[in-house]
Amino acid sequence: QVNLVESGGGLVQAGGSLRLSCAASGRTFGISRMAWFRQAPGKAQEFVAAIRWNGPNIDYTDSVKGRFTISRDNAKNTGYLQMNSLKPEDTAVYFCAADSAGWSSTVRRGDSWSDWGQGTQVTVSS
Repeated sequence: QVNLVESGGGLVQAGGSLRLSCAASGRTFGISRMAWFRQAPGKAQEFVAAIRWNGPNIDYTDSVKGRFTISRDNAKNTGYLQMNSLKPEDTAVYFCAADSAGWSSTVRRGDSWSDWGQGTQVTVSS
């Protein structure tokens, strides 16, 4: 099992930036990919971005392309989500997820990820 702890959330004005971190511990050698999902009040969980842990694969949902950047530091076992040009509709609890499965077309599905963090709140004011 991999333990994931998110940090970096907060309150920011529209147009501002935040950088989320996801620190992994435990069986980190098994991580093959990491992702960020979000869930706004009253809405379903939404895929945001995913990255292959030891490879070039990256995927973003259309609504964040050009504004968000996912990255990872393998030596620190930490993933990041740099969020720029934030909009009120980005307000949500952001969760990171990790899994040992290889990269596939299912990365956007929440049920394809085995380990999850507790989430960090991001609030964007207008």
